[in-house]
Amino acid sequence: LQLVESGGGLVQPGGSLTLSCAGSGFTLQFYAMGWFRQAPGKEREGVACVVSTDGYTIYSDSAKGRFTVSRDKIKNTLTLQMNDLKAEDTAVYYCAAAGTLAPCMAKEYPWWGQGTQVTVSS
Repeated sequence: LQLVESGGGLVQPGGSLTLSCAGSGFTLQFYAMGWFRQAPGKEREGVACVVSTDGYTIYSDSAKGRFTVSRDKIKNTLTLQMNDLKAEDTAVYYCAAAGTLAPCMAKEYPWWGQGTQVTVSS
């Protein structure tokens, strides 16, 4: 099972970015999937997760209303659309997979991508 993130970069406050996670070796729609992030000196936190195979989503309080997570069954990808980005969103963003049902907590996800850096700065 492999996960590869892409789409990170430098963006100004108020801007948008779209992160993509490509899955290989498994069918993504049959797994709980999540986006997590880790800023320097902080613990890894859940941002947005599709916690069940029927597509139920959970967002962190900081992501609600600004971020949208979605799955593409054809491309076998997980996407995180991030709008109205703030300096505090700066972190390494990781895509992760778990079993068919998992809460949006990093410790519940055994499979991880390598991460992609998102920097929000003027």
